[in-house]
Amino acid sequence: MSDLIAAAARRARAAATELAVTSRAAKDTALRAMADALLAHTDEILAANAEDIASAEASGTPAHLIDRLRLDESRVAGMAQGLREVADLPDPVGEVKRGSTLANGLELRQVSVPFGVVGVIYEARPNVTADAAGICLKSGNAVLLRGSSSALRSNTAVVAVLREAVAASGLPADAVQLAPGEGHDAVKELMRARGLVDLLIPRGGAGLIRTVVEESTVPVIETGVGNCHVYVDAAADLDMALDIVMNSKTHRTSVCNAAESLLVHADVAEAFLPRVVAALQDAGVTIHGDSAFTSYDGVVPATEEDWDTEYLALDISAAVVPDLEAAISHIREHSSGHTEAIVTGSVAAARRFTAAVDSAAVMVNASTRFTDGGEFGFGAEIGISTQKLHARGPLGLPEMTSTKYVVTGDGHVR
Repeated sequence: MSDLIAAAARRARAAATELAVTSRAAKDTALRAMADALLAHTDEILAANAEDIASAEASGTPAHLIDRLRLDESRVAGMAQGLREVADLPDPVGEVKRGSTLANGLELRQVSVPFGVVGVIYEARPNVTADAAGICLKSGNAVLLRGSSSALRSNTAVVAVLREAVAASGLPADAVQLAPGEGHDAVKELMRARGLVDLLIPRGGAGLIRTVVEESTVPVIETGVGNCHVYVDAAADLDMALDIVMNSKTHRTSVCNAAESLLVHADVAEAFLPRVVAALQDAGVTIHGDSAFTSYDGVVPATEEDWDTEYLALDISAAVVPDLEAAISHIREHSSGHTEAIVTGSVAAARRFTAAVDSAAVMVNASTRFTDGGEFGFGAEIGISTQKLHARGPLGLPEMTSTKYVVTGDGHVR
């Protein structure tokens, strides 16, 4: 392990030891100070971000990735608001999960505790820097942040602002650090810092996530890519369906909860396809469709690869299915396990869909864009977990804690 990573991790561990016993009031004060500092230093953060954007554009970075990288005043304000919302939430540390008095008189309590040192490896999206810092601090964890080189200036500026605010609030600045070093070797060192780093969370594309999961010796919570589906059922209100499809696909294309695939029940295809094809194409969306969709001008034939693709762009795969069970089967085969939506007026269809579809979030008559820690009322989030161990869905405060047992006796011996 490199000296730089090891030294940073040891500083983080010392900070985590202090945070684990810090009061909620002190943590909330720091979070609000962090939010105020982001707003006060918006110009500096945006100037750093402008340099990252210019470099990305000069290197030919695709537009959807530049959108993920870009900050503006409203996005910085959103980062600050996320920190304030986290401050307003209950402190998960010390929450009693269960408790009882055993037959022998021992008092048993299972309580929430911080992990300790959390490493977050992520691509672009400098807003993740503030979200992760806030959630980790509130849950009593120190965080080592490793963003992509494309966002280095932005992340450096944001972390400098946050560290200053944390220190001014009386908490250790090393609770929030950028993981030092450059290039893939530094990332691998962080992934192998077992014993110093307690948990890693990768957030980004499939390649990044796969690399961290497969090569890390530190335990990993796997966040997933978002091949999200919208299924329009035979019993759907088609006006509602059109609104949900358009919002899911076009509200913001570069995020993991944007819809990437559309399924339409055959019974409503004749009425719905002309409307949804026209609306999507008017919005600039390229439809990769099956034979039912390619009968419309401008629709390109879908390949097998399309059904598994997270486009993160103005593209969508689309197919007509004969029934609800076919839709469920298609989703179970091709979904990444992130978010699926059904539009239907049938309670029975909704119940079947929510029971049979195995994803982290399942929407009924609502856009896929709602799978988000902030929208769920969790404040900010670190990512969307698509795995099934420990945590699934938006990773908010409770998900950033583990538990321990506190056993109290009165001279008990076994």
